[in-house]
Amino acid sequence: MSAARQLPLPFAHEPRFEGADFLPAPSNAEARAWLARPGDWPQGRLALWGAEGCGKTHLLHVWAARTGATLFSGPALRFPAEFPRAPLTIDDADLAPERDLLHLLNAAAEAGQSVLLAARTPPARWPVRLPDLASRLRAVTAVEIRPAEEELLRALLARLLAERQISVPEAVQDWLLLRLPRTQAAMREAAARLDHGALAAGRGVTRALAAAVLDELADQDDDPAADGHEDIISATAVLL
Repeated sequence: MSAARQLPLPFAHEPRFEGADFLPAPSNAEARAWLARPGDWPQGRLALWGAEGCGKTHLLHVWAARTGATLFSGPALRFPAEFPRAPLTIDDADLAPERDLLHLLNAAAEAGQSVLLAARTPPARWPVRLPDLASRLRAVTAVEIRPAEEELLRALLARLLAERQISVPEAVQDWLLLRLPRTQAAMREAAARLDHGALAAGRGVTRALAAAVLDELADQDDDPAADGHEDIISATAVLL
């Protein structure tokens, strides 16, 4: 697939995390139900977990906006000198410094504040070294956001394209949906590359451009150093 036309990397695009933009589906119904009743969280803690792009971050922002919670990024987490008097949310919580996370959980418990965590795996599986933190994480109720249904993937691709204000014929969207990996992350990557490819070509999205995007994603998947998607079918093969 080295002969495939190389498309430039997509422009930076800020995702929208408004409540109206979230796409409800059976795969995220359990998570939404738990978020609607924080008073039922055991010890006031809940963790959402699932694959990249499944909607964890979006749900964290929606819940924070509804409850006035303070948002933290796990990798950048530092136990605050002035502890916020509000519910807490921590995205990528499995990447947080262990001592800062432990102090924050302890302070939240003492203050009776709810804590919402998000990561790709349940807290009980995080490879933590501090015994006290491991004990607290094992007690956190973890809710999985399951793999997306076909209807959700279709709606997500259409919404992502609309966000970027690019028009893609429904037939081309159908063609792409048959060939992209069945993940939300793949839909986001495809939409970003279609956007930039259309801008670079100075024309609308055609099936030829969609094929070039698929080949570009497949080249990324073939690169051992790439953090790409799995099982992307070559567009040149499916065109034959």
